[in-house]
This record gives sequence, structure tokens and C-alpha cells, in this order.
Amino acid sequence: MVYYFTSTAAVDPATVYVGKDKFENEELIKYGWEEDVWYWIQLSQFTIAHAHRLQSGYAFHADNLSSAHVYLRLKPGQEWDKLPLALVEDCAQLTKANSIEGNKKDNVTIIYTPWFNLLKNASMATGQVSFRDPKKTRTILVPTRLNPTINRLMKTRTVVSADGLFAEKEQHLSELRAKAREKAKEVRKEQERLKNERKDEKFRREHAYENLMNDEGAGKRSNQDGFDEDDFM
Repeated sequence: MVYYFTSTAAVDPATVYVGKDKFENEELIKYGWEEDVWYWIQLSQFTIAHAHRLQSGYAFHADNLSSAHVYLRLKPGQEWDKLPLALVEDCAQLTKANSIEGNKKDNVTIIYTPWFNLLKNASMATGQVSFRDPKKTRTILVPTRLNPTINRLMKTRTVVSADGLFAEKEQHLSELRAKAREKAKEVRKEQERLKNERKDEKFRREHAYENLMNDEGAGKRSNQDGFDEDDFM
């Protein structure tokens, strides 16, 4: 099962979702969106150092710890590293609350990164990940669990089957492709408009002298015919 929450800490409500266990964490890793931000609890400096030696990035999963992957789904225009602090704190509190060991401790550090920065390969244990680029990460310190925050988030919780993650992502990608096609169509239309505009302008420049000569010739013929204003008096 996947648990969905709505954070109202910032001006715009945000969707946050969490896997039930490490097996569903695998599904979330697999079917995450480009717009998602991944949150994880950093339980010890040893974990970081050990992971740094083993991987090109960091890996924080330990088999004897029960912890969840928490994801924030960004809205269009949002940047993962420029989020409102209140929203990041909501995600951090939820991450802490969903770690058996981390929930009991104070002063825990939560690390977060865009979904596309996650690295998963066959050598890693279930639920384990590392980072493609360790520099594309941020951390936030959680001094203690804030029950009012957790209670507020829990009131918004809905449960959805993980079976729908694949279909949900495929639909999202289909919508993105449709938007990309529409944007490309608009770009081509604008390019064609500019092309025709330049073509018309070129024609006017090339025929400007010819039009001027025609106008002067018409004026001369009118004078030769002998008409002037006095003829109509």
C-alpha cells in the first residue's frame, strides 16, 4: 500500500506519499516522477562514510532498520532546492515518524534529493539506493518529533494500492508527451509565421523601387492629359 498525505504548511497544498515497507520502496523508486523529491533519514555518520566508500554516491539503507521512502510531488514551476521551509519541515517530520529507530531519537538529519538523482542497481539490497550526484542533495535537522504536525498530516492520509503506480506514471508520461507535441506544434506555427513575415518584407524591399517608379509614371501621365483644377470650375 502507498500512503498519501496533503501538506498545508505552505500556501499551496502539496502531495506527499510514503511506501508501506522496503518492498514498496522498490516500487516507488521504479515509478517515481521527475517532479518528485525523495526524503530519507540519515541515522549515523557511519552510514554516510561506509556508503561513500562502497558507492559512487551515498546509500543509506540498512537491513536491520525499518524506514520508509518519503516523496514530495512538486507542482509546475517549483524547484526542489527552493521549497518553502515549512513544506520541507513537514516532509522531514513525516520521514522521521516513519522510521522505527529515527522516531525515537532527537536531532536526526533528513537528506533529500530529486527522484531523478536516485541510483539503483542489481547489487543493492531491497529498498537501497545511492545518488548519481551527491552534490544534488540537501539536509535538514529535525530536533524532535512535532506531534501537532504529524497529527495534521495523518488527518489527510489516504491509502492506495501500489498496483496503480505503473498506470499512474504511464498516464502522466502520456500527458507530458501530449503537452510536448502541442508545444512543438505551436513552435512550428510561430516559425512559419515569422518565415512568411520575412518573405513578405523581402518582397516589399525588392519591389519598393519598382512601385515608386510606377507611381511617378502615373503622375506624369495625369499631367500630360492636361487636367487641372481650373478645368472643373
